[in-house]
Formats: sequence, structure tokens, C-alpha cells
Amino acid sequence: MTQRKPMKFKYFYQQFSTHISIIIVAFLLLSLLFAHYLENLVYENKSDELISYGRAILSDIKESPLASDQIIDQYSNVLAARKMSFSMFDRDGNLYLVNNHGPAIKNLPRSKWEKVTKGQTIVVQSDYKSFDQDGVTFVVLPYLDHGKFYGGILLTSPISGSVKMIQQINEILLYTILIAFGVSFLQSWYLSRIHVLRIQRLRDAASQVSKGNYNVHVHSSNYDEIGELANDFNHMVDKINASMLEIESLENRRRQFMADVSHEMRTPLTTISGVIEGLKNNMIPEEDKERGINLVSQEAKRLIRLVNENLDYEKIRSNQIRLFKEEIQLTEVLEIIQEQLSLQADEKNDQIIVEASSDLYVFADYDRLVQILINITKNSIQFTSDGIIWLRGKSEKNHIIIEIEDTGIGIDSGEVENIWRRFYKADLSRTSNPYGEFGLGLSIVKQLVQLHNGEINVFSEKGKGTKFVLRFPCQLDSN
Repeated sequence: MTQRKPMKFKYFYQQFSTHISIIIVAFLLLSLLFAHYLENLVYENKSDELISYGRAILSDIKESPLASDQIIDQYSNVLAARKMSFSMFDRDGNLYLVNNHGPAIKNLPRSKWEKVTKGQTIVVQSDYKSFDQDGVTFVVLPYLDHGKFYGGILLTSPISGSVKMIQQINEILLYTILIAFGVSFLQSWYLSRIHVLRIQRLRDAASQVSKGNYNVHVHSSNYDEIGELANDFNHMVDKINASMLEIESLENRRRQFMADVSHEMRTPLTTISGVIEGLKNNMIPEEDKERGINLVSQEAKRLIRLVNENLDYEKIRSNQIRLFKEEIQLTEVLEIIQEQLSLQADEKNDQIIVEASSDLYVFADYDRLVQILINITKNSIQFTSDGIIWLRGKSEKNHIIIEIEDTGIGIDSGEVENIWRRFYKADLSRTSNPYGEFGLGLSIVKQLVQLHNGEINVFSEKGKGTKFVLRFPCQLDSN
């Protein structure tokens, strides 16, 4: 049984219907409140007008009782011109001096009649069905003399004119609402469309990212949440791009590492395998067997150094190396390096010269410092024949400077920065070097110097030699 997909309600229609529904409800509430207020205002004005006429009539009659008939005739003419009428009633509610026939005052509810007898003015609209006349607004004003009720006056006015005016105002209000609703409809459609398009752009960009295209960018702003979301999206894509570049770089380095290790291990393994096969099958003459065994031993040691250098390099990169720093007399260390490498230097007819003051001390890990200096010095011996190698030490501000300079073949300016790369060899013809032969030596050197919070720089010119400059901070600055 297939499952039915839920019906989609697009975000555009959600936005649009929300805006329109809010506008409709707001218009309906405002129009109802306005119509109700307007109707009450019209009736209130009519009632106030009737009350003012009634009070004027009672006041004039009270001041001139002998001229009451004349006063009544005058007001009767004035009110008739305004389509109003009035009648007098006694304390029992009986009408007299009737100008026009009005509603029977006796039909007034008892509660309201009691209010009239107590001196209160009553306003009655046409919705009281107990009266003889409908469609009128009338007021009842009591006549009191020294607190005693003697009757009062009843004034009436037809509400047809008021109703007509209210209908005209409502009609104008309806047209206004329709026009405003039309404008709001277009505006809501336009605004909803803008928001949907902005979200659609984000959706399309996200779809591109999901397909592996990370070179996308959406317009962003800071004036609303959608703009901030676009900012976050662009930031996310930039981070993904950076991560992908880093992953690609790491993958290339991994491939290069595997290729380099395979290349470096192939030669000694091939040599070892060939010698062993020769010994096994008695293909090597007796006088050459010792030489073959020595070759196997040398190649095995070469493989061990390759493994050790890789392990050392990875330990340094993963911060697994702990340094035990101490004050070391620089002259003593340089002389040790000179003595240890003197045989190798003699083989190349090189001369190692130490130039350093005996009062110079470097704050470093002894074993790692020796490793650094041996690596660089052996590198200088390798590329120098019939030349000189200087091991210098000097002080400069808060640093100890160590220089290792040779008169060898030098390095091409385009390759100087590449010597720090893992497995890089400036001279690809090198095949047998007792130390650093795998292109790991200088890479390890740089990592160890940086662990000492130091700096290492190289200056070289093809055919004119190479100089390595190491700067180690003094003890006060090493922390």
C-alpha cells in the first residue's frame, strides 16, 4: 500500500494568506467599531439637541408662566421647522398641550417612570416596541418645583434622517475599505513574493552545495533574519571551501608521502633482496660475500633510519615531543659537532671551523639542539667539497644566534623555500647520504626550532654556498 504524500502549502501562500487574513480581521473590527461609534454619536447628538430644547422650554415657562401659551407656540414653530415636536404631561403621565401626537408616556417602563418622577432625564430610542410610535428618538424631561414633581415635557424627533446619514457614511466607509483592501492585497502579494524569492535563492544555493558545488554565494544583509541567515550560509560555504582545500591538500600530501616512502624504501629493499638471493643461490663469489653482507647491513640501517625519522617527524607534528631546556654552553656544543663530523668532513676534504665566544649560553634541550646542528652541518658537508664550513655563535639583543655557513654548491633561489618540505631533495642525484638522505632532516629541524620558540632562515646563492641562521630566545624570553 503506497503512502500518500502530504499536500504542500507553499510558503508564498502561507505568507500571503497570513497578511490578508490579518488585514481583513483588522478592517472588519475597525469598521464595526467605527460604525458603532458613529451611530452612537449621531443618536447622542440628537438626544443632546432635544434635551437642550426641552430645558429651554421648561426654563422659559417657569420664568413666565402667564405667557406659557405664547412660548409654546414659538417653540412649536421652531421645532416643527426641524421636524421635531413636543408635548406636555402631568404628574400622572397624561399628555396635554400636545403639539403633535407623541408616544403614550404611560407606556414608559415603571423603572424609567420612577426615574422621571425623581427628576432624572430619560432618553429613549425607537427600539422600545412598547410605544405606539416607532422610528423616533424622544426624551422625557421632568418639571420639578421645590423638589416636587408636577409633570414634564416630551420631545420627539424622527430618526430617518439620522439613519440615512449613517447609511451614507457606512457606504463611504465600505468603499474606503474595498480600496484599502485592494492596495493591501497588492502590497501583501509583493512583500510575500520578495520574501519567498530570498528564501528560494537560499534553497537553490543549498541545493548546489548538496551537489558538491561550493562556489556559491547569496546576497546577504544585516537588516533582518533572512539576511543574517544568508550571511551565515556564506560563512558556512567559505568554511566548507577551506575544509575541502585542506582535505585536498592533505590527500595530495598523503599520496606524495606514500610515493616518496615507496621510492625511498624500494632501493634498499631491492639491494637487500638481491644480495640475499645471491648468497642463497651461491651466485656471489666467496671474496665478495663479506662486502655483500656489509651492504645488506648498511641498507638495513638505512631503512631503520627512514622509519625513525618518520616517527620522529610525526611525534613533533602531534606535539608528543617534550623538551627539557637548560643553559648550554654554545662553544662546547659546536666543538662536539665539529669532532663528531670531522671524519665525514675529511672524506669531502672539508674544514669545519668553530667561531664562538666561551661565555655564550643557549637555553635549549641538549639532545634536540645537537640533533638540529648535526642535521644542518651534515647537509652542508654533503653539498660542499674542498671547502669550509663555519659554525658561529653570537649574541644579539635577547637572542642567541647560531650560523652554519658553507662554501658549497648552494641552492637555486626558486628552491630555497622548498627545502623545508617533507621528502624534498634539492639535488635529486643524491642516492647515498648517511643522514638526512630521505629529505626528512631539514623538515624535522624546522619543527624542532619552532618548538624552542626560535626561528630558522636560510640564505643561499647558486654556486656561492649556503648559510643557515638560527635564533633562539634567551631564558627570560623563552616562556
